[in-house]
Amino acid sequence: MGNTKSWSTFFPPTHDLFVAVHSGAGAMASLPPKLSPFSLVDDRKALIFSVSILLASLLISGLEVGSGEDGGDELFREILRDEAVSRINQLGKISDADGYLERTFLSPGSIRATDLIMSWMQDAGLKTWVDQMGNLHGRTNAINATAETLLIGSHLDTVVDAGKYDGSLGIVCAISALKVLKVKGKLEKLYRPVEVIAFSDEEGVRFQSTFLGSAAIAGILPPTTLQISDKSGITVQDVLRENSFDATDESLVWVKYEPRSVWGYVEVHIEQGPVLETLGYPLGVVKGIAGQTRLKVEVSGAQGHAGTVPMLMRQDPMAAAAELVVTVESLCKYPDKFLAYDEHCGFFGKESFAGLVCTVGEISCWPSASNVIPGQVNFTVDIRAIDDEARELVVSEFSNQVYRKCEERMVNCTIEHKHNAEAAHCDSGLSLQLKHATSSALGKMLGDIHSDVPILMSGAGHDAMAMSHLTKVGMLFVRCRGGISHSPEESVLDDDVWAAGLALLHFFDQHVNLLHF
Repeated sequence: MGNTKSWSTFFPPTHDLFVAVHSGAGAMASLPPKLSPFSLVDDRKALIFSVSILLASLLISGLEVGSGEDGGDELFREILRDEAVSRINQLGKISDADGYLERTFLSPGSIRATDLIMSWMQDAGLKTWVDQMGNLHGRTNAINATAETLLIGSHLDTVVDAGKYDGSLGIVCAISALKVLKVKGKLEKLYRPVEVIAFSDEEGVRFQSTFLGSAAIAGILPPTTLQISDKSGITVQDVLRENSFDATDESLVWVKYEPRSVWGYVEVHIEQGPVLETLGYPLGVVKGIAGQTRLKVEVSGAQGHAGTVPMLMRQDPMAAAAELVVTVESLCKYPDKFLAYDEHCGFFGKESFAGLVCTVGEISCWPSASNVIPGQVNFTVDIRAIDDEARELVVSEFSNQVYRKCEERMVNCTIEHKHNAEAAHCDSGLSLQLKHATSSALGKMLGDIHSDVPILMSGAGHDAMAMSHLTKVGMLFVRCRGGISHSPEESVLDDDVWAAGLALLHFFDQHVNLLHF
Protein backbone atom coordinates (compact mmCIF):
# COMPACT_ATOMS: atom_id res chain seq x y z
CA MET A 1 0.00 0.00 0.00
CA GLY A 2 1.84 3.01 -1.26
CA ASN A 3 1.92 6.63 -0.32
CA THR A 4 0.42 7.86 -3.57
CA LYS A 5 -1.20 11.25 -3.29
CA SER A 6 -4.84 11.10 -4.38
CA TRP A 7 -6.04 12.93 -7.46
CA SER A 8 -7.70 15.70 -5.52
CA THR A 9 -7.51 18.74 -7.76
CA PHE A 10 -9.18 19.17 -11.12
CA PHE A 11 -10.18 22.09 -13.29
CA PRO A 12 -13.73 23.38 -12.94
CA PRO A 13 -16.10 22.76 -15.86
CA THR A 14 -15.82 25.31 -18.66
CA HIS A 15 -19.07 24.57 -20.47
CA ASP A 16 -22.10 26.57 -19.39
CA LEU A 17 -24.27 25.37 -22.27
CA PHE A 18 -24.56 21.80 -23.40
CA VAL A 19 -26.62 19.44 -25.46
CA ALA A 20 -27.39 16.13 -23.77
CA VAL A 21 -27.38 13.02 -25.91
CA HIS A 22 -28.87 10.27 -23.73
CA SER A 23 -28.61 6.60 -24.51
CA GLY A 24 -31.43 5.06 -26.52
CA ALA A 25 -34.32 3.69 -24.50
CA GLY A 26 -33.26 5.32 -21.24
CA ALA A 27 -33.40 8.83 -22.62
CA MET A 28 -36.59 8.43 -24.59
CA ALA A 29 -38.33 6.99 -21.56
CA SER A 30 -37.58 10.19 -19.64
CA LEU A 31 -39.29 12.41 -22.24
CA PRO A 32 -43.03 12.99 -22.56
CA PRO A 33 -44.85 10.75 -25.07
CA LYS A 34 -44.22 11.55 -28.73
CA LEU A 35 -41.54 14.06 -27.79
CA SER A 36 -38.12 13.61 -29.36
CA PRO A 37 -34.97 15.49 -28.39
CA PHE A 38 -35.31 17.52 -31.58
CA SER A 39 -38.59 19.04 -30.40
CA LEU A 40 -36.73 20.68 -27.52
CA VAL A 41 -35.47 23.43 -29.82
CA ASP A 42 -37.37 25.72 -32.12
CA ASP A 43 -37.08 25.76 -35.91
CA ARG A 44 -34.50 28.53 -35.92
CA LYS A 45 -32.10 26.37 -33.87
CA ALA A 46 -32.93 23.05 -35.47
CA LEU A 47 -30.13 23.25 -38.03
CA ILE A 48 -27.50 24.09 -35.38
CA PHE A 49 -28.79 21.29 -33.19
CA SER A 50 -28.69 18.78 -36.05
CA VAL A 51 -25.12 19.71 -36.90
CA SER A 52 -24.18 19.30 -33.21
CA ILE A 53 -25.72 15.85 -33.15
CA LEU A 54 -23.86 14.89 -36.32
CA LEU A 55 -20.56 16.05 -34.84
CA ALA A 56 -21.31 14.17 -31.65
CA SER A 57 -21.94 11.01 -33.61
CA LEU A 58 -18.66 11.39 -35.44
CA LEU A 59 -16.74 12.08 -32.23
CA ILE A 60 -18.08 9.19 -30.19
CA SER A 61 -19.84 6.69 -32.31
CA GLY A 62 -21.97 4.24 -30.39
CA LEU A 63 -22.02 6.22 -27.13
CA GLU A 64 -25.36 4.81 -25.98
CA VAL A 65 -25.09 1.90 -23.58
CA GLY A 66 -28.57 0.71 -24.41
CA SER A 67 -28.51 0.97 -28.19
CA GLY A 68 -30.26 -1.82 -30.01
CA GLU A 69 -27.23 -3.12 -31.84
CA ASP A 70 -25.34 -3.37 -28.57
CA GLY A 71 -27.97 -5.56 -26.98
CA GLY A 72 -29.93 -2.87 -25.10
CA ASP A 73 -32.41 -5.45 -23.83
CA GLU A 74 -29.75 -7.37 -21.92
CA LEU A 75 -29.98 -7.29 -18.15
CA PHE A 76 -26.34 -8.35 -17.59
CA ARG A 77 -27.35 -10.97 -15.02
CA GLU A 78 -23.99 -12.73 -15.08
CA ILE A 79 -22.11 -9.60 -13.96
CA LEU A 80 -24.68 -7.63 -11.99
CA ARG A 81 -26.15 -10.58 -10.10
CA ASP A 82 -24.12 -13.81 -10.21
CA GLU A 83 -20.65 -12.30 -10.05
CA ALA A 84 -21.69 -9.49 -7.69
CA VAL A 85 -23.26 -11.91 -5.21
CA SER A 86 -20.18 -14.15 -5.40
CA ARG A 87 -17.94 -11.18 -4.62
CA ILE A 88 -20.05 -10.13 -1.64
CA ASN A 89 -19.76 -13.68 -0.33
CA GLN A 90 -15.98 -13.58 -0.79
CA LEU A 91 -15.70 -10.36 1.21
CA GLY A 92 -17.92 -11.88 3.87
CA LYS A 93 -15.25 -14.52 4.50
CA ILE A 94 -12.43 -12.02 5.06
CA SER A 95 -12.36 -11.39 8.79
CA ASP A 96 -10.01 -10.62 11.67
CA ALA A 97 -11.96 -12.98 13.91
CA ASP A 98 -12.64 -16.70 13.89
CA GLY A 99 -16.30 -17.63 13.68
CA TYR A 100 -17.73 -14.20 12.88
CA LEU A 101 -17.16 -11.23 10.58
CA GLU A 102 -15.10 -8.30 11.83
CA ARG A 103 -12.92 -5.83 9.91
CA THR A 104 -11.78 -2.62 11.56
CA PHE A 105 -9.67 0.31 10.45
CA LEU A 106 -6.56 -0.93 8.58
CA SER A 107 -6.69 -4.30 10.33
CA PRO A 108 -5.14 -7.33 8.58
CA GLY A 109 -8.60 -8.33 7.36
CA SER A 110 -9.22 -4.85 5.98
CA ILE A 111 -5.90 -4.94 4.15
CA ARG A 112 -6.81 -8.28 2.55
CA ALA A 113 -10.23 -6.92 1.60
CA THR A 114 -8.59 -3.85 0.06
CA ASP A 115 -6.32 -6.00 -2.08
CA LEU A 116 -9.23 -8.10 -3.31
CA ILE A 117 -11.43 -5.11 -4.11
CA MET A 118 -8.52 -3.50 -5.93
CA SER A 119 -8.25 -6.54 -8.19
CA TRP A 120 -11.97 -6.25 -8.99
CA MET A 121 -11.58 -2.55 -9.79
CA GLN A 122 -8.73 -3.34 -12.16
CA ASP A 123 -10.80 -6.11 -13.73
CA ALA A 124 -13.45 -3.45 -14.44
CA GLY A 125 -10.87 -1.26 -16.19
CA LEU A 126 -10.34 1.23 -13.38
CA LYS A 127 -7.08 2.89 -12.42
CA THR A 128 -6.47 2.21 -8.73
CA TRP A 129 -4.60 3.70 -5.79
CA VAL A 130 -4.79 3.91 -1.99
CA ASP A 131 -4.72 7.32 -0.31
CA GLN A 132 -3.11 8.38 2.96
CA MET A 133 -6.11 7.33 5.06
CA GLY A 134 -6.28 3.86 3.56
CA ASN A 135 -9.21 4.62 1.24
CA LEU A 136 -9.14 2.59 -1.97
CA HIS A 137 -9.94 4.45 -5.21
CA GLY A 138 -10.78 3.15 -8.69
CA ARG A 139 -11.22 5.72 -11.46
CA THR A 140 -12.37 5.65 -15.06
CA ASN A 141 -10.97 7.66 -17.90
CA ALA A 142 -13.42 10.00 -19.62
CA ILE A 143 -13.86 12.02 -22.78
CA ASN A 144 -13.41 15.18 -20.73
CA ALA A 145 -10.76 14.42 -18.12
CA THR A 146 -11.22 17.86 -16.53
CA ALA A 147 -14.96 17.50 -15.97
CA GLU A 148 -16.20 17.29 -12.40
CA THR A 149 -16.00 13.74 -11.11
CA LEU A 150 -18.91 11.58 -10.00
CA LEU A 151 -17.93 9.72 -6.83
CA ILE A 152 -19.61 6.46 -5.86
CA GLY A 153 -18.69 4.52 -2.75
CA SER A 154 -19.30 2.82 0.55
CA HIS A 155 -17.17 1.33 3.34
CA LEU A 156 -15.15 -1.86 3.56
CA ASP A 157 -14.94 -2.02 7.36
CA THR A 158 -17.57 -3.76 9.50
CA VAL A 159 -18.98 -3.86 12.99
CA VAL A 160 -18.22 -6.79 15.32
CA ASP A 161 -20.19 -9.94 14.38
CA ALA A 162 -21.32 -8.21 11.20
CA GLY A 163 -23.46 -9.06 8.22
CA LYS A 164 -21.79 -9.32 4.83
CA TYR A 165 -23.84 -6.72 2.92
CA ASP A 166 -23.35 -3.57 5.01
CA GLY A 167 -20.86 -1.47 3.03
CA SER A 168 -19.69 -4.23 0.71
CA LEU A 169 -22.94 -4.16 -1.30
CA GLY A 170 -22.42 -0.57 -2.41
CA ILE A 171 -18.80 -1.10 -3.42
CA VAL A 172 -19.49 -4.27 -5.38
CA CYS A 173 -22.57 -2.92 -7.19
CA ALA A 174 -20.67 0.17 -8.36
CA ILE A 175 -17.75 -1.89 -9.67
CA SER A 176 -20.13 -4.31 -11.39
CA ALA A 177 -22.03 -1.54 -13.19
CA LEU A 178 -18.77 -0.06 -14.47
CA LYS A 179 -17.59 -3.50 -15.54
CA VAL A 180 -20.69 -3.76 -17.74
CA LEU A 181 -19.67 -0.52 -19.42
CA LYS A 182 -16.20 -1.95 -20.00
CA VAL A 183 -17.61 -5.15 -21.52
CA LYS A 184 -19.77 -3.05 -23.83
CA GLY A 185 -16.80 -0.91 -24.83
CA LYS A 186 -18.30 2.24 -23.31
CA LEU A 187 -16.24 2.79 -20.16
CA GLU A 188 -13.88 5.37 -21.63
CA LYS A 189 -16.70 7.06 -23.54
CA LEU A 190 -18.27 8.50 -20.42
CA TYR A 191 -18.36 12.27 -20.48
CA ARG A 192 -17.19 12.75 -16.92
CA PRO A 193 -14.81 10.64 -14.80
CA VAL A 194 -16.40 8.20 -12.38
CA GLU A 195 -14.53 7.19 -9.25
CA VAL A 196 -15.44 4.33 -6.94
CA ILE A 197 -14.18 4.69 -3.35
CA ALA A 198 -14.01 1.92 -0.76
CA PHE A 199 -13.76 3.91 2.47
CA SER A 200 -11.38 2.55 5.10
CA ASP A 201 -13.50 3.27 8.17
CA GLU A 202 -17.15 4.23 8.56
CA GLU A 203 -18.31 2.20 11.55
CA GLY A 204 -15.80 3.64 14.02
CA VAL A 205 -15.52 0.39 15.95
CA ARG A 206 -11.84 0.56 16.86
CA PHE A 207 -11.44 4.26 17.64
CA GLN A 208 -15.05 5.24 18.38
CA SER A 209 -14.74 7.93 15.72
CA THR A 210 -16.86 7.31 12.65
CA PHE A 211 -16.24 8.29 9.01
CA LEU A 212 -12.43 8.38 9.25
CA GLY A 213 -12.11 7.63 5.54
CA SER A 214 -14.88 9.76 4.05
CA ALA A 215 -14.36 12.65 6.47
CA ALA A 216 -10.72 12.88 5.35
CA ILE A 217 -11.77 13.08 1.70
CA ALA A 218 -14.46 15.65 2.53
CA GLY A 219 -11.89 17.74 4.38
CA ILE A 220 -13.70 17.69 7.74
CA LEU A 221 -11.39 15.34 9.65
CA PRO A 222 -9.50 17.31 12.33
CA PRO A 223 -5.74 16.63 12.51
CA THR A 224 -6.24 15.84 16.20
CA THR A 225 -7.97 12.63 15.07
CA LEU A 226 -4.52 11.16 14.50
CA GLN A 227 -4.00 11.14 18.27
CA ILE A 228 -7.22 9.28 19.15
CA SER A 229 -6.37 5.95 20.77
CA ASP A 230 -8.11 2.59 20.93
CA LYS A 231 -8.61 0.50 24.08
CA SER A 232 -5.00 -0.67 23.90
CA GLY A 233 -3.59 2.85 23.73
CA ILE A 234 -2.67 2.56 20.03
CA THR A 235 -3.43 5.75 18.11
CA VAL A 236 -4.80 6.30 14.63
CA GLN A 237 -1.36 7.67 13.75
CA ASP A 238 0.31 4.48 15.01
CA VAL A 239 -1.92 2.29 12.85
CA LEU A 240 -1.32 4.40 9.76
CA ARG A 241 2.45 4.32 10.21
CA GLU A 242 2.37 0.56 10.78
CA ASN A 243 0.89 0.35 7.29
CA SER A 244 3.52 2.64 5.70
CA PHE A 245 1.43 5.81 5.59
CA ASP A 246 2.89 9.20 6.56
CA ALA A 247 0.20 9.96 9.20
CA THR A 248 0.97 13.68 9.38
CA ASP A 249 -1.20 16.78 9.26
CA GLU A 250 0.14 17.40 5.75
CA SER A 251 -0.85 13.92 4.59
CA LEU A 252 -4.47 14.62 5.56
CA VAL A 253 -4.36 17.64 3.27
CA TRP A 254 -3.32 15.34 0.41
CA VAL A 255 -6.40 13.18 0.97
CA LYS A 256 -8.85 16.08 0.88
CA TYR A 257 -10.73 16.69 -2.38
CA GLU A 258 -11.50 20.15 -3.72
CA PRO A 259 -15.26 20.78 -3.99
CA ARG A 260 -14.87 22.26 -7.47
CA SER A 261 -13.44 18.93 -8.71
CA VAL A 262 -16.46 16.86 -7.68
CA TRP A 263 -19.87 16.74 -9.36
CA GLY A 264 -21.64 14.64 -6.72
CA TYR A 265 -21.58 11.53 -4.57
CA VAL A 266 -23.85 8.48 -4.82
CA GLU A 267 -24.05 5.59 -2.36
CA VAL A 268 -25.89 2.28 -2.62
CA HIS A 269 -26.56 0.67 0.76
CA ILE A 270 -28.82 -1.88 2.38
CA GLU A 271 -31.78 -0.18 4.04
CA GLN A 272 -31.04 -1.59 7.51
CA GLY A 273 -34.75 -1.23 8.21
CA PRO A 274 -38.05 -2.97 7.35
CA VAL A 275 -39.83 -0.39 5.19
CA LEU A 276 -38.94 -1.67 1.71
CA GLU A 277 -39.73 -5.25 2.64
CA THR A 278 -43.09 -4.13 4.03
CA LEU A 279 -43.85 -2.26 0.81
CA GLY A 280 -42.71 -5.19 -1.33
CA TYR A 281 -40.25 -3.00 -3.24
CA PRO A 282 -36.59 -3.93 -3.86
CA LEU A 283 -35.14 -0.40 -4.03
CA GLY A 284 -35.87 3.00 -2.53
CA VAL A 285 -34.44 6.51 -2.84
CA VAL A 286 -33.19 8.22 0.32
CA LYS A 287 -34.43 11.72 1.15
CA GLY A 288 -32.14 12.38 4.10
CA ILE A 289 -30.02 10.88 6.89
CA ALA A 290 -30.60 11.41 10.60
CA GLY A 291 -28.04 13.35 12.59
CA GLN A 292 -26.31 11.48 15.38
CA THR A 293 -24.43 12.07 18.61
CA ARG A 294 -22.24 9.52 20.38
CA LEU A 295 -21.42 9.97 24.05
CA LYS A 296 -19.17 8.12 26.46
CA VAL A 297 -20.35 8.31 30.07
CA GLU A 298 -17.93 7.53 32.90
CA VAL A 299 -19.38 6.88 36.36
CA SER A 300 -16.87 6.66 39.26
CA GLY A 301 -17.76 5.50 42.77
CA ALA A 302 -16.24 3.79 45.77
CA GLN A 303 -14.82 0.35 45.04
CA GLY A 304 -15.39 -2.10 47.88
CA HIS A 305 -16.05 -5.59 49.15
CA ALA A 306 -19.38 -7.04 48.02
CA GLY A 307 -20.04 -8.62 51.41
CA THR A 308 -18.97 -5.96 53.89
CA VAL A 309 -20.20 -2.56 52.69
CA PRO A 310 -23.79 -1.86 53.85
CA MET A 311 -26.25 -1.00 51.07
CA LEU A 312 -27.06 2.45 52.46
CA MET A 313 -23.38 3.38 52.60
CA ARG A 314 -22.48 2.40 49.06
CA GLN A 315 -21.40 4.72 46.26
CA ASP A 316 -22.06 2.15 43.57
CA PRO A 317 -21.36 3.31 40.00
CA MET A 318 -23.01 0.21 38.53
CA ALA A 319 -26.36 0.99 40.14
CA ALA A 320 -26.03 4.62 39.04
CA ALA A 321 -25.18 3.58 35.50
CA ALA A 322 -28.17 1.24 35.41
CA GLU A 323 -30.46 4.10 36.39
CA LEU A 324 -28.93 6.32 33.71
CA VAL A 325 -29.44 3.64 31.04
CA VAL A 326 -33.14 3.45 31.93
CA THR A 327 -33.28 7.25 31.95
CA VAL A 328 -32.03 7.61 28.39
CA GLU A 329 -34.47 4.92 27.27
CA SER A 330 -37.38 6.77 28.88
CA LEU A 331 -36.24 10.11 27.50
CA CYS A 332 -36.25 8.84 23.93
CA LYS A 333 -39.42 6.79 24.25
CA TYR A 334 -41.41 9.55 25.94
CA PRO A 335 -39.69 12.90 25.28
CA ASP A 336 -42.93 14.72 26.14
CA LYS A 337 -42.47 13.67 29.78
CA PHE A 338 -39.13 15.45 29.93
CA LEU A 339 -39.40 18.30 27.41
CA ALA A 340 -41.98 21.02 26.81
CA TYR A 341 -43.84 21.22 23.48
CA ASP A 342 -45.02 24.67 22.51
CA GLU A 343 -44.22 25.87 19.00
CA HIS A 344 -45.72 29.31 19.64
CA CYS A 345 -43.33 29.91 22.52
CA GLY A 346 -40.30 28.74 20.61
CA PHE A 347 -40.27 25.11 21.74
CA PHE A 348 -40.46 22.05 19.52
CA GLY A 349 -43.51 20.35 18.14
CA LYS A 350 -43.87 16.62 18.66
CA GLU A 351 -43.09 15.97 15.00
CA SER A 352 -39.55 17.29 15.63
CA PHE A 353 -38.87 14.13 17.62
CA ALA A 354 -40.23 11.73 15.00
CA GLY A 355 -37.72 8.97 14.48
CA LEU A 356 -35.79 9.80 17.66
CA VAL A 357 -33.83 6.74 18.81
CA CYS A 358 -31.31 6.23 21.60
CA THR A 359 -29.09 3.22 22.25
CA VAL A 360 -26.68 2.10 24.94
CA GLY A 361 -24.55 -0.32 22.97
CA GLU A 362 -21.46 -0.82 25.11
CA ILE A 363 -20.88 -1.05 28.86
CA SER A 364 -17.82 -2.00 30.91
CA CYS A 365 -16.74 -1.89 34.53
CA TRP A 366 -13.63 -2.06 36.66
CA PRO A 367 -12.40 -4.30 38.17
CA SER A 368 -15.20 -6.54 36.84
CA ALA A 369 -15.24 -9.15 39.58
CA SER A 370 -18.34 -10.85 40.98
CA ASN A 371 -17.40 -10.12 44.60
CA VAL A 372 -16.33 -6.48 44.17
CA ILE A 373 -18.44 -3.32 44.09
CA PRO A 374 -17.15 -1.66 40.89
CA GLY A 375 -15.00 1.42 41.14
CA GLN A 376 -15.88 2.68 37.66
CA VAL A 377 -18.47 1.96 34.99
CA ASN A 378 -18.32 3.27 31.41
CA PHE A 379 -21.07 3.12 28.81
CA THR A 380 -21.82 4.62 25.42
CA VAL A 381 -24.96 6.42 24.27
CA ASP A 382 -26.00 6.82 20.63
CA ILE A 383 -28.69 9.45 19.98
CA ARG A 384 -30.20 10.01 16.51
CA ALA A 385 -32.92 12.22 15.04
CA ILE A 386 -33.76 13.87 11.74
CA ASP A 387 -34.15 17.27 13.41
CA ASP A 388 -30.72 18.47 14.58
CA GLU A 389 -32.06 20.98 17.10
CA ALA A 390 -34.33 18.36 18.64
CA ARG A 391 -31.41 15.94 18.91
CA GLU A 392 -29.28 18.58 20.61
CA LEU A 393 -32.09 19.27 23.06
CA VAL A 394 -32.29 15.57 23.94
CA VAL A 395 -28.51 15.43 24.44
CA SER A 396 -28.69 18.45 26.72
CA GLU A 397 -31.57 17.02 28.75
CA PHE A 398 -29.82 13.67 29.13
CA SER A 399 -26.68 15.44 30.34
CA ASN A 400 -28.73 17.31 32.95
CA GLN A 401 -30.29 14.05 34.11
CA VAL A 402 -26.88 12.39 34.37
CA TYR A 403 -25.37 15.07 36.59
CA ARG A 404 -28.45 15.32 38.80
CA LYS A 405 -28.80 11.57 39.36
CA CYS A 406 -25.06 11.12 39.94
CA GLU A 407 -25.14 13.84 42.58
CA GLU A 408 -28.07 12.12 44.28
CA ARG A 409 -26.14 8.84 44.36
CA MET A 410 -22.89 10.50 45.48
CA VAL A 411 -20.89 9.27 42.49
CA ASN A 412 -18.85 11.26 39.97
CA CYS A 413 -19.89 11.43 36.33
CA THR A 414 -18.27 12.77 33.20
CA ILE A 415 -19.67 12.89 29.66
CA GLU A 416 -17.39 12.88 26.62
CA HIS A 417 -18.73 13.75 23.18
CA LYS A 418 -17.14 11.16 20.89
CA HIS A 419 -18.95 11.94 17.66
CA ASN A 420 -21.41 14.49 16.33
CA ALA A 421 -22.85 14.57 12.82
CA GLU A 422 -25.55 16.87 11.54
CA ALA A 423 -28.44 15.44 9.55
CA ALA A 424 -27.70 15.25 5.83
CA HIS A 425 -30.33 16.03 3.22
CA CYS A 426 -29.97 14.40 -0.17
CA ASP A 427 -29.96 16.57 -3.28
CA SER A 428 -33.43 16.68 -4.85
CA GLY A 429 -32.15 16.69 -8.43
CA LEU A 430 -29.77 13.80 -7.85
CA SER A 431 -32.50 11.89 -6.02
CA LEU A 432 -34.85 12.38 -8.96
CA GLN A 433 -32.25 10.98 -11.35
CA LEU A 434 -31.76 7.94 -9.10
CA LYS A 435 -35.52 7.51 -8.97
CA HIS A 436 -35.79 7.55 -12.77
CA ALA A 437 -32.88 5.12 -13.07
CA THR A 438 -34.50 2.80 -10.55
CA SER A 439 -37.86 2.89 -12.34
CA SER A 440 -36.17 2.17 -15.65
CA ALA A 441 -34.14 -0.74 -14.25
CA LEU A 442 -37.08 -2.34 -12.45
CA GLY A 443 -39.25 -1.84 -15.50
CA LYS A 444 -36.82 -3.92 -17.53
CA MET A 445 -36.56 -6.58 -14.85
CA LEU A 446 -40.19 -6.82 -13.76
CA GLY A 447 -42.24 -5.28 -16.55
CA ASP A 448 -44.67 -2.43 -15.94
CA ILE A 449 -44.38 -0.91 -12.45
CA HIS A 450 -47.63 0.63 -11.21
CA SER A 451 -46.26 2.25 -8.04
CA ASP A 452 -43.71 4.97 -7.46
CA VAL A 453 -40.25 4.23 -6.14
CA PRO A 454 -40.43 4.66 -2.33
CA ILE A 455 -38.79 7.71 -0.74
CA LEU A 456 -37.26 6.98 2.67
CA MET A 457 -35.42 8.67 5.51
CA SER A 458 -32.36 6.93 6.96
CA GLY A 459 -31.90 6.52 10.68
CA ALA A 460 -28.51 4.92 10.13
CA GLY A 461 -25.42 7.00 9.46
CA HIS A 462 -23.60 6.62 6.16
CA ASP A 463 -20.49 7.96 4.45
CA ALA A 464 -22.87 10.22 2.51
CA MET A 465 -23.18 12.28 5.71
CA ALA A 466 -19.50 13.18 5.62
CA MET A 467 -19.47 13.57 1.85
CA SER A 468 -22.36 16.05 2.03
CA HIS A 469 -19.82 18.55 3.36
CA LEU A 470 -17.94 18.20 0.06
CA THR A 471 -20.66 17.90 -2.58
CA LYS A 472 -24.30 17.07 -3.24
CA VAL A 473 -25.24 13.51 -2.32
CA GLY A 474 -27.79 10.88 -3.30
CA MET A 475 -28.49 7.43 -1.89
CA LEU A 476 -30.22 4.28 -3.02
CA PHE A 477 -31.47 1.78 -0.46
CA VAL A 478 -31.71 -1.96 -1.10
CA ARG A 479 -34.27 -4.14 0.66
CA CYS A 480 -33.02 -6.47 3.39
CA ARG A 481 -34.86 -9.33 5.07
CA GLY A 482 -36.63 -8.31 8.27
CA GLY A 483 -34.81 -4.98 8.29
CA ILE A 484 -31.97 -6.79 10.09
CA SER A 485 -28.46 -5.34 9.91
CA HIS A 486 -25.26 -5.28 11.99
CA SER A 487 -25.89 -8.98 12.45
CA PRO A 488 -24.85 -12.21 10.72
CA GLU A 489 -28.58 -12.62 9.99
CA GLU A 490 -28.34 -9.71 7.54
CA SER A 491 -29.71 -10.90 4.17
CA VAL A 492 -30.40 -9.46 0.73
CA LEU A 493 -32.03 -11.29 -2.17
CA ASP A 494 -29.72 -12.03 -5.09
CA ASP A 495 -32.23 -10.39 -7.43
CA ASP A 496 -32.20 -7.23 -5.30
CA VAL A 497 -28.41 -7.05 -5.67
CA TRP A 498 -29.03 -7.37 -9.40
CA ALA A 499 -31.64 -4.60 -9.34
CA ALA A 500 -29.26 -2.24 -7.52
CA GLY A 501 -26.48 -2.83 -10.05
CA LEU A 502 -28.86 -2.36 -12.97
CA ALA A 503 -30.20 0.87 -11.45
CA LEU A 504 -26.64 2.22 -11.22
CA LEU A 505 -26.05 1.21 -14.83
CA HIS A 506 -29.16 3.11 -15.88
CA PHE A 507 -28.01 6.06 -13.80
CA PHE A 508 -24.77 6.14 -15.77
CA ASP A 509 -26.76 5.74 -18.95
CA GLN A 510 -29.23 8.54 -18.25
CA HIS A 511 -26.98 11.10 -16.64
CA VAL A 512 -23.23 10.56 -16.80
CA ASN A 513 -23.17 9.34 -20.38
CA LEU A 514 -23.58 12.83 -21.86
CA LEU A 515 -22.07 15.06 -24.51
CA HIS A 516 -21.45 18.68 -23.51
CA PHE A 517 -20.80 21.50 -25.98
